[in-house]
Amino acid sequence: MFDSYNQLKKYVEKNDVKTLDFKIPQLNGNWKHLSITANNLRPEIFTEGFGFDGSNYGYANVEASDMVFKPDFQTAFPDPFWEEKTLAFLGKIYEVNDSGDIPFKGESRNILLNSLEYMRYNDHADQFVLGPEFEYYIFDEIYFWNQNHNSGFNVYSRQAEWDRDNYDGFKINPKEGYHADAPHDRFRNLRSAITLALEDIDIKVKYHHHEVGGPGQHEIETERVEAAKMADDTMKIKYFIKNMAVKRGKTATFMPKPLYGEAGNGFHVHMQLFKDGNSIFSSQNDNYANLSQKAFYFMGGILKHTPALMGLAAPSTNSYRRLVNGYEAPVAICFSKANRSAVIRIPGYATKPEDRRFEFRPGDASGNSYLTYASLLMAGLDGIEQKIDPIELGYGPIDENIYDLSPQKKAELEFLPKDLEEAIEALENDHEFLLKGDVFSKNVIEAWLKSKKGECQYIYNRPTPDEYKLYFDV
Repeated sequence: MFDSYNQLKKYVEKNDVKTLDFKIPQLNGNWKHLSITANNLRPEIFTEGFGFDGSNYGYANVEASDMVFKPDFQTAFPDPFWEEKTLAFLGKIYEVNDSGDIPFKGESRNILLNSLEYMRYNDHADQFVLGPEFEYYIFDEIYFWNQNHNSGFNVYSRQAEWDRDNYDGFKINPKEGYHADAPHDRFRNLRSAITLALEDIDIKVKYHHHEVGGPGQHEIETERVEAAKMADDTMKIKYFIKNMAVKRGKTATFMPKPLYGEAGNGFHVHMQLFKDGNSIFSSQNDNYANLSQKAFYFMGGILKHTPALMGLAAPSTNSYRRLVNGYEAPVAICFSKANRSAVIRIPGYATKPEDRRFEFRPGDASGNSYLTYASLLMAGLDGIEQKIDPIELGYGPIDENIYDLSPQKKAELEFLPKDLEEAIEALENDHEFLLKGDVFSKNVIEAWLKSKKGECQYIYNRPTPDEYKLYFDV
């Protein structure tokens, strides 16, 4: 937002900004923050930063947890969710040692920036361009509780066919919400307000609409931009959606599968590589979908490493309740053109050379977007470096609905991990491609694995209401 400290200072004075807020990503992908009054604005904030305890962010052990966060004034954006005028900032985390502050290799934002540097240093490309699709639910109310003798959740949605508080009769049947119009689409004004607010902070929205989920599923798709900006924008988009819903007395969630029997929330990531302003994914030859050989190698790397990638891109136990047959969610590790049941889909409508791309479909927004984007890039670059051909390895193309394949054909396919435990095991056994160029560190992989194994144990050790239904009378 600002090219110099003086620009920032003049803006703060002219616009009567009262608070400066600093957003710091945790390893799990959420923000924490700290704030100061604008009266304390000074240049040293951006050169010396703020000390904090990294162990409370999931990044470091307690015995070596002193870290420094240095905000970047170029990342500033107005945060409208305060009573007083507020500017928010992103930045970098640094380690503290005797030789001074050095960028912390285990911080997710630094990891993404390092992956992009690896790409450029090895002359693969100079831009990694991304276009994610943000799927989420908006509910009127949500309640959940977990005690050793009492657990459950209640979801209230006036437009759901099962809601008895709907007084006007306009409901949406299960899985029939795609592009629903008014009066069934009750949150179109909220979605539009979110879109306009995002455009105010330089996030260009391609379109927005009601999604398949009848009780209130929505989608906002942004224009494709370079990965470093998109990763920061991803954090802002989730922050704005959730806070604008709360501001209007509603609640929004990116939880992959909040409701049984309804569509889940995916996080489909469209991706391209550019060099000198030209797409290196496009080909004028008669290749499948007019993709270049490098595009196929990049795709091959992602498909080969998909089981491991799932430990980062779909890193919740709830993720695997979404990845089941019948909901346009992929289950088989393969690629195809315009086939939504494949892990990688090549959009059939992307016919211009500069638009040719593919999307990774099995991920969701329950993880750390910086790590998701960095791991997809490193897997694809490994494919280019190792010349991994997805056709030779039997990953496709599969131009049939995978759900309808015969048992014999299904037996020839490799399928996604069935649960988070299996995905974490795959990541534990296959992460060397992430360590290239010191992009990821072993420490951050180990911290991530430890955290996710703990989540698995937390879930698997607790009885559920459905287990009472099935087993109480045994």
